Amino acid sequence: MLLLLGSFLVLMLVGLPVALAMAVASLLYILVTGITPDVTLAQRMIAGVESFPLLAVPFFILAGNLMNIAGVTGRIYRFAVALVGWMRGGLGHVNIVGSVIFSGMSGTAIADAAGLGTIEIKAMKDHGYSTEFAVGVTAASATLGPIIPPSLPFVIYGMMANVSIGALFLGGLIPGVLMTLAMMVTVAYFAHKNGWGSDTPFSLSQVGSAGLEIVIVLAFPFAVWLLVVAGLSVNLAVGIGLAVLLAIDWYFDFSAVMALMAPVILIGGMTLGWFTPTEAAVAAVIWSLFLGLVRYRTMTLRTVAKATFDTIETTASVLFIVTAASIFAWLLTVSQAAQMLTDAMLSFTQNKWVFLLLANILILFVGCFIDTIAAITILVPILLPIVLKLGIDPIHFGLIMTLNLMIGLLHPPLGMVLFVLARVAKLSVERTTMAILPWLVPLLLALIAITYIPDLTLGLPKYMGLAK
Repeated sequence: MLLLLGSFLVLMLVGLPVALAMAVASLLYILVTGITPDVTLAQRMIAGVESFPLLAVPFFILAGNLMNIAGVTGRIYRFAVALVGWMRGGLGHVNIVGSVIFSGMSGTAIADAAGLGTIEIKAMKDHGYSTEFAVGVTAASATLGPIIPPSLPFVIYGMMANVSIGALFLGGLIPGVLMTLAMMVTVAYFAHKNGWGSDTPFSLSQVGSAGLEIVIVLAFPFAVWLLVVAGLSVNLAVGIGLAVLLAIDWYFDFSAVMALMAPVILIGGMTLGWFTPTEAAVAAVIWSLFLGLVRYRTMTLRTVAKATFDTIETTASVLFIVTAASIFAWLLTVSQAAQMLTDAMLSFTQNKWVFLLLANILILFVGCFIDTIAAITILVPILLPIVLKLGIDPIHFGLIMTLNLMIGLLHPPLGMVLFVLARVAKLSVERTTMAILPWLVPLLLALIAITYIPDLTLGLPKYMGLAK
């Protein structure tokens, strides 16, 4: 065990990428100890990606890329400005609300930071906000991407922990709302402290228009239910509802109704049993293509091809991390390292609340150094047996783990959101880090609430019959 962990840490310290460090450390351990034939390395790495749920990864990444090139990000931004831009510190609130909407389509924090974040940072700088504040609020709001469904980390966790990905998606809704409110309170604090005003004048017509769009989206499932009660089949009711919605949107050219419909379609489709969470990723791509090619006509074959190649590149890096982490995690298990760590933690405490505190500290620390996907793949086999033994719901623990690792994306040495925003804002990594630090406060407060109030996570899955 010491050889495996030691070689991994040494390779990380000399600057090797995380995935390569795990693969090389695993190979060295196998060659030195002879614990298993070296061909096992390739076999276990391939087995690590032979999973149906992992098919969701490329499709959710592609959906996010397509939404970026379809001009949906601009529409989301304009909608958010109309809805909350009149508040004090308006564009800070716009940044958060925009991320809430975009997270319902992309499922990744990096897509949010690189796509919508680019627009938001430029707008905030143009309105006189400091670059540091713009970067801080953009980084914090980007963490909403994997919490509000759909979510790539939830897909990986669900596969590793063998729990319902649909339940994880539902479990993220209330924590996502809680995080949103905590961030908006933080913006209000900075606005009060610095004497900021609004960025757009209050317009009852604009706020009313934005509110109407929300009402239309919320009315859609209610209208479908009424049609079903009237005697129509579910499929026919949804078809009629979508046809009417598209006609209304085409006539009035709303800013964000179609974007707001993405999570409604995905969660509604899974609830009705039309598709699995993996197939929901394909539905997200189809919806993105429909918006870009048919509704808004902002896509071309060239831009679709570019989005596809970008997706292939990103997917390859994600799946390589999964393959390397799977052999690393397997060796931790067969070498009894996982069992030793489990016994050590259980000997320290049998109280689940104390364990959750220790787990939060451990995952936060790991998130500083290891990529999100790799961390989930390594930590789940180690921590899940303890979670089940102490009677902690694995869906609840999945939310805790994901939020911890999202916080890890915001600080050195491996925070990908940190580096993306440093490049977008043309700031040094040091200045970007300092800009993000105040925003760790609302995120950590949300983490504590989610950890110690399980019903925030389990309420909706229990109501839908997906959790006990």
